Amino acid sequence: MNADPPIPPTPLPVALTGRSALLDELGPVLGRRPSVVVITGEAGVGKSRLVRELLTRTRSSGTPTLAARCREPDASLPYAPLPDASLPYAPLPDASLPYAPPPDAAFPYTPLPYAPIPYAPLIEALSRCRPRPEDLPPVTGALRGLLPELADLLPPAPPPADDPLAGQHRVLRALCALTASLGRVVLAVEDLQWADGSTASFLHAIVADPPPELGLVLTARRHTLPHTGTDGGDGLPFPLRPPAHVVVAERHLAPLSVAEAGVMAAGLLGARAVPEEFAERLHRWTGGLPYVVEEVLREWSDSTECPVGTAGQPEPPLPASVRRVVVERLRHLPSDARRVVSAAAVLGDPAPVHLLGAVAGLAEQETRRALAAALKEGVVRAGDGTYAFPYELARRAAYEAVAEPERPVLHLRAARTLTRCTGPLPLIRVAEHYRCAGLRTQAVRYLEAAADRAALGGDAGTATDRYLDALRGGPSAVVRDRVALKLARVALNARTGPQVPAALREVLDRSSLGPGPSGEIRLLLGLLLRNQSGSGLEALEEIARAVPDLLAVSTGQAARALAIIAIPSLKGWPVGEHRRLLAEAERLLPQVDEEDLRSAVLANRATALALMGDPSAWDAVADLPEAITVEAAARVHANLAGAAIALGHPERARAFQNRAWQAVRTNQAPYLEAFVETTDMLAAFTSGRWAGLLERAEHAEQQYQDVPDFHAEALLVCGLLRLHTKGQTDVARRLLDRAVGTTALDTGIVLTSAAAAVVRVHLAADRPAQAVQAVEGVLHHVRRTGAWVWASALAPPAVQALIRDGRGGEAHRLVAELADGIARRDAPAARAALLTCRALLTAADGPQTGAGGSDALHASAADAWAALERPYEAAYVREAWGLRLLAAGAAGGRTLLHEAIAAYQDIDAVWDVLRCQRGLREHGQVTVRRPGALGYGDHLSPRERAVARLASLGLSNREIARELVLSHRTVEHHVARALRKLGVSSRTEIGSQLGP
Repeated sequence: MNADPPIPPTPLPVALTGRSALLDELGPVLGRRPSVVVITGEAGVGKSRLVRELLTRTRSSGTPTLAARCREPDASLPYAPLPDASLPYAPLPDASLPYAPPPDAAFPYTPLPYAPIPYAPLIEALSRCRPRPEDLPPVTGALRGLLPELADLLPPAPPPADDPLAGQHRVLRALCALTASLGRVVLAVEDLQWADGSTASFLHAIVADPPPELGLVLTARRHTLPHTGTDGGDGLPFPLRPPAHVVVAERHLAPLSVAEAGVMAAGLLGARAVPEEFAERLHRWTGGLPYVVEEVLREWSDSTECPVGTAGQPEPPLPASVRRVVVERLRHLPSDARRVVSAAAVLGDPAPVHLLGAVAGLAEQETRRALAAALKEGVVRAGDGTYAFPYELARRAAYEAVAEPERPVLHLRAARTLTRCTGPLPLIRVAEHYRCAGLRTQAVRYLEAAADRAALGGDAGTATDRYLDALRGGPSAVVRDRVALKLARVALNARTGPQVPAALREVLDRSSLGPGPSGEIRLLLGLLLRNQSGSGLEALEEIARAVPDLLAVSTGQAARALAIIAIPSLKGWPVGEHRRLLAEAERLLPQVDEEDLRSAVLANRATALALMGDPSAWDAVADLPEAITVEAAARVHANLAGAAIALGHPERARAFQNRAWQAVRTNQAPYLEAFVETTDMLAAFTSGRWAGLLERAEHAEQQYQDVPDFHAEALLVCGLLRLHTKGQTDVARRLLDRAVGTTALDTGIVLTSAAAAVVRVHLAADRPAQAVQAVEGVLHHVRRTGAWVWASALAPPAVQALIRDGRGGEAHRLVAELADGIARRDAPAARAALLTCRALLTAADGPQTGAGGSDALHASAADAWAALERPYEAAYVREAWGLRLLAAGAAGGRTLLHEAIAAYQDIDAVWDVLRCQRGLREHGQVTVRRPGALGYGDHLSPRERAVARLASLGLSNREIARELVLSHRTVEHHVARALRKLGVSSRTEIGSQLGP
């Protein structure tokens, strides 16, 4: 709102934002005399703060400064602001008169009282400031009546003038002479839009013939005609026409940009920075006006923690000070202008003249006159043929000023007028106006239409939100059931929160649906629970309950439901049950005539067979129809890519993933985008393409927290990379634990890969018993479901853990179960894992030669992993093989370990390289350190910090060595250096000095 706000009592200290360059420019201008600086801008933009900073810089150079402020007219006295400015000149440490800064100031101050008592600020100033009598010319005696406190300093008063005009002219000459007598001085006069006629005459005279040593600073509100009606341009009450020798600088102070508003907010909140999204919202709320920014953040900090996070945060409170200034400006408007402003507040968005007039109930000419008055007061702004408030909080204040009974009337007019507008119908705005008018039926109708439009355009997220809004609007039973079915259909492709399942359950609980809609909604609800809400078995059971209702009305829908719950998962039913359900869906398939339902059944059939490792899966993929929807194509190919990754078909995985990306790029479906992205990350990790993958996974982890399975996959990749590329075992284990706890059903990746990584951590730290414990829970899921084709990541480290824990018999039984579980399955990765497990068993059972010997099995396993484009697993096999040879004293062990190290280095598996190097050292093999290590001086290196942290937790050097895959002697050196650098003498003191 372009209105002067009241002076805040306790402003927050904040550095001047976005004005440094202007200050640097204006300082030298004031250094040249005579000079005039004019600063304009709307109220609250920071003119007074800028002047204060400018005067502070001027005083620091030894030049006295004088300040005055024109007051909004009440019972003005001639030259009221000028005595405030002219009196405080004396050789004091601070020659400036304390003054009440204008409302856009952002600095501490002590306001002077402004009361009907004439010259109250002057009286206060004279108690401590005295002018030099010898510098005062005789004409200044005319000021004795205006300045009685200076009677002993001023020359004698001249005889009274016979003509009042002559007397006024004498006072004007006296003020000019007094100003000139001050010598080198800077005079600042603010808020000239309120200057009375005498003050304007004085400034006009000074500008026309300035004293040679005067620097003059003037401020005014731009775009506002002063009450004198003699606008001289830029809000000045007189034309700015100084002589040619006067240095002039005219600058308009614009509101802060989004970035500058963010910088100011960070300073006020004591933060290094605020998120860009918060800065954008703050700018929308405040228009970039520093005063309003400050008031909003003060109000927030007084009530609750200021939300500077992502979208979905609440709107800011409306500061009472902002509300007061808006209401005060509205009072100055004529009746028609207030009606138009109320209409603008109700409409919210920028509106043209005809729309504002229709809502306000005014003819076009009346509306234009009203807008002119509102523009004059700065209540609204014009732009591109429309009119709107300068910032959102001003609109809110104006809306609250509309009488409560009048609001529904205006909203109803707005809704009806908008429906008659040409061009695309603003459905959301119309619905909101009907809602505020109390007409719920109409509001729901337009919300449903808006959702239909978004769904037709492929914007599933927006459609979901609008259907939810329609359901919350209290529709009739018929409309409610219809909207619920639409919501269930579109929400599958949106990333929804718990509110969608809750809304669908509420509709189902009302029992007003027939078997067809009830079954379909229950089916789609189950899919939502399965895909997005983390409710695995509950989702399967919900879909199973839908089948009887669906069979009663649609064989195709029933077949689709059966095919969906036929897709296996580690947290689901046994694979045999999923096979039975798939067979039932296949039995119904010939009876399905609807092409879209038939395509859905075939897509889910192909996915289920692929995930089971059924050799017929690829024939089922070939049977998929070409003419499937874009959403269905993205979903089925992402599912098939995930299955191919887990099973060990890299070429198929790439082909499916490419087709999934092609489909996603032509459709605005956030859920499908997240699906394809996380599948792509898993493929990148599996194939050893780790460069830049951690940053990508961490971004996904933040983005996909509302979809449990995608979030779990992002957490998994983050944890695995933190382990292998950073060696951060504690961080990695926390991330992996979160992934396991987050995943809903898991089709063969999260549980097994997370457990395998934890097992390797325990084995590297020589904790085989704990390694066995880490694998037991996931092995239970594998055995319960019979999903052995997904055990490729888990089986080799599990066998290693059992062997090292002295449980060889269990290791043999596990390998036998794996071999039986993948028999007649198309699962190359599981077969490579089986080769690895047999190699490990053979090595533990004793040296053997020939095709079935340990060396041959290790070589076959390494080659199998390499053929599957799994560089990590191939290197792991070579590492185990090399360590076995070194332990047996056989030739070739060192070479194999160096080959493993090179392979690990190729994918940046730092932790695994260190483990191999430790293995070489333990077997008497010397490793050469690369030159050029980074020096850290008196600061702890990352490795020293990791060792120190574990030492502060009470771990012994030997336990630390196992945890971090270091030698005992290396740990001793790191502990000693950490103690020295931290300046402590014992391990118990490390924690207090280590910091976060």
